[in-house]
Amino acid sequence: MSDMAVSARSFRLATVPGVAVVLVALLLVFAIAAPGFTSLPNLSNVLMQSTILLMLALPMTLIIMTEGLDLSIGAVLTLASVVLALVVVSTGSMLLGLGAGLAVGVAFGVVNGGLVAHLGIPPFVATLGTLGAAQGLALIVSDGQSVVGIPREVRMIYSGTFGGIPIPVIIAIVVYLAFHGLLYHTRFGTYIPALGGNREALKLAGIRDTRVLVAVYALGGFMAGLAALLLTARMSSGHPTAALGMEFDAIAAVAVGGTSFERGNGWLFGTLLGVLAVGVLRNGLNLLALPSSVQVACIGVLVILALFIDALRSKP
Repeated sequence: MSDMAVSARSFRLATVPGVAVVLVALLLVFAIAAPGFTSLPNLSNVLMQSTILLMLALPMTLIIMTEGLDLSIGAVLTLASVVLALVVVSTGSMLLGLGAGLAVGVAFGVVNGGLVAHLGIPPFVATLGTLGAAQGLALIVSDGQSVVGIPREVRMIYSGTFGGIPIPVIIAIVVYLAFHGLLYHTRFGTYIPALGGNREALKLAGIRDTRVLVAVYALGGFMAGLAALLLTARMSSGHPTAALGMEFDAIAAVAVGGTSFERGNGWLFGTLLGVLAVGVLRNGLNLLALPSSVQVACIGVLVILALFIDALRSKP
C-alpha cells in the first residue's frame, strides 16, 4: 500500500470521534449479547429513554464549556417534577404545572449562576450545595411520597405520538435544533466558549461576563423544568427521588461526546452521540439484568474508554 493511501486512511480514522467508535461497538455487543436488543420496540425505547437525558446534557455542555459544572441538575429536575405534579393535580392545568416547574428550574439556575459568577464560589461546591437544597425541598413538599393522580393529558405527553413519531422524540429534536442555533448562530453563543477559553477578551470587548454566566446556568435550570414535564408524564407521578443521579449520566454523556472541561471546547453533536451511547449502555445492561451499581461502574468505564480513543487518535 502506498504512503499516500496509508495517510488517507489515517486521516479518515483521525476524524472519527471516540464516541462514534464506542457507540457502534456498544450496538454490536448488545446486538449479540442481549436478546431482543435489536427489536424495533426496544430501539424505540432507547430513543424515548434518552430524551430526558438529552434535555439535561445539552445545557450541561454549555455549562462545561464555561469551565463550570452543575451537580444539582438532577435534583432540580426532581423538585421541578414534584412541584409540577402538585400544581397539575390541584388545579387540573398542565400549563400552570409546567409554569411552576419552569419557575423552580430557572430559580435554581439563577442561584447557581449567581453563586459562581458573583460570589466566586467554585461550581462544584456551589452546585453541590444547591443539589442538597433541591433534594431536601423535594422530600419536604411531597412529604416523601409520590404525587399521584396525574391527568391523562399530561401522561399523553410521553406516551402519545404525532405523525407516527413519539412526542418526546419530537421535543428532543426541537430542543437539539434550538441549542444548535443558539450556540452556533447567535452572538450569545459566541460568548459561551469565550467564557471558558478567553474570558479576559470578553471583558475587553465590553461584555458583562457575569451576566452571560448566570444566563447559561439559568438556561440549565429552565431545561430541567422543561424536562420535568416529560419525567412526570413518563412516571405518571412526581417522585421525590426520581431523577437523583441523572446529573452523573448528563456529565458522562458530555464527556464521552468530546466536550473539554477546559478552554471552552465543546461539540453539541458529540453530546447527542454521548447521550445515545449512555442510553444504549443502560438499556443493554437492563436487558442483561445487571444491577444499577454495575451500570454506574460501566458508565464510568465508558467515559474513560471514549476519552482514551480520542487521545489515541489525536496523536501524530
